[in-house]
Amino acid sequence: MRKKIITTKLLLAFASVGLLSQTAVANFEQWETERAQLPKFEREKTVYRVESGNWSGPRLADGQPDVQGQWSNTISNHTNFTDPQGATPGETPRTPLGPRESRAPSRVVDPVDGQIPYQPWARALQQEYVKNFNDPVKPEYVEPLARCAPGGPSKSFIWHGYEIRQFPGYLVFLFDSGSRIIHLAKKSELDKKPHLDQKIRLWNGDSRGYWEGNTLYVEVKNNNSKGRFGRTGEFSGTETIVKERFIFDHKAGRYLYSATYTDPTVFTRPWTLEIPARRVENFAEDGWNNQLGIANHKGKQLILEAYEQICTENNGGFGGGTIIGSGAGAGNAVPVL
Repeated sequence: MRKKIITTKLLLAFASVGLLSQTAVANFEQWETERAQLPKFEREKTVYRVESGNWSGPRLADGQPDVQGQWSNTISNHTNFTDPQGATPGETPRTPLGPRESRAPSRVVDPVDGQIPYQPWARALQQEYVKNFNDPVKPEYVEPLARCAPGGPSKSFIWHGYEIRQFPGYLVFLFDSGSRIIHLAKKSELDKKPHLDQKIRLWNGDSRGYWEGNTLYVEVKNNNSKGRFGRTGEFSGTETIVKERFIFDHKAGRYLYSATYTDPTVFTRPWTLEIPARRVENFAEDGWNNQLGIANHKGKQLILEAYEQICTENNGGFGGGTIIGSGAGAGNAVPVL
């Protein structure tokens, strides 16, 4: 069972009624003070380059490069896919954006114009999604992440921070909206772990991959095409095949995610996106890129753990909080915000 995270106010409240020892409170306050002095996770305007090559960092017992931990993208969230530090469609930026060339590049690196090469019908549909983003009069206009649906094979990497865990033969991403499992094998033995029947369609697809040096190569099929790439309406299709590369630089605590999308039913040609990421454990908690709080436990060791997100485990509607029993009647319930 994962240790629960509680905020400073709750911790002090519990302590005041004798639920926690004074030592635990003192340790928590000391840890929180120390964590607050760590550097802030700053958004970057360039893509950190990592090249495929040898791996000289630590390995796990099954030979995988050890990349476990907490990560986040370094540029921006999912507001605008081709202008990551631009504005949400139909909204005025909180601060002046400045010229386009002063902001981070498009997530799309091929083609060079930074745009997804849609077929005409698909481009028209993407523009329809953008037009109706702030007034979704049809269910399909509601951006899926607003309903806590998984983000799709790539989008989850540009939402909040996330965790990588590794097990023999598997690598797991724990996002705040769904999880993703990559089944691993040697390159020459991938046929022993075939994809699911193509009649089965998943939000994050079905992933099969292998390690080669510092790079994890993954093929994703079985997409349900319901996810989007951003609030700007970009999407893929059910026949989409995604070829991914996760290129890790263990010395810098970074990796570069590259994904090539191919689907002749939606796109005029294959296209590639990039998302740079870095570890967040050594940054101050900021509630977005780094959501590592301080775990409450009986010992004196500092344990960091990600906050449980509202979108996890079907906890309730977006922004509404979990629902708990209240009052004498079993039917009474109140939202906890």
